[in-house]
Amino acid sequence: MQKNRGHPLDGKPYQPYNTVKPYYSDNTVWDLKRKGAEAVVSFDQFVLQDGVPLYLQIVRYLQRGLVSGAIPPGAELPSRRVLSALLGVNPNTVQKAYRLLEDSGVIASHTGAKSFVCAGEDTIARIRAQLLESDVKSAVEALRQSGLSKSEALALVERFWDQLSGKEQV
Repeated sequence: MQKNRGHPLDGKPYQPYNTVKPYYSDNTVWDLKRKGAEAVVSFDQFVLQDGVPLYLQIVRYLQRGLVSGAIPPGAELPSRRVLSALLGVNPNTVQKAYRLLEDSGVIASHTGAKSFVCAGEDTIARIRAQLLESDVKSAVEALRQSGLSKSEALALVERFWDQLSGKEQV
């Protein structure tokens, strides 16, 4: 271990700021729950992906949680600063994601207060349709790039549909 010889500019001892390991290293925010909040959105299952902008990953994570029912309407979101520390990203990235979610009617934010999920049934249905359409388009594109015909692709989808439904065919 190297001895801290001081700051390179003035030579005075200093403690470097750790920007890699977030203060909340276990990624839980349950202890930050405000009184009266129904639930706090947890980012335990959030996984960063290469090639996708971070703010879109945050948006998609919250949208998928809302559609699946894992994030209930009325759930409180961590503050922008806390979430940026949890994920180890720039606070402006979280701000951009929250702004997109506010503009689409998924969350509501008030100055000086935490943000919370406010999506109604119609908003959830719209998001579900958008996510499904995007996922199906990606799957069809991958199948076509693999050289499968439409009938081969449909047979493959049916086979996996049955496997995942528990009706495995031999």
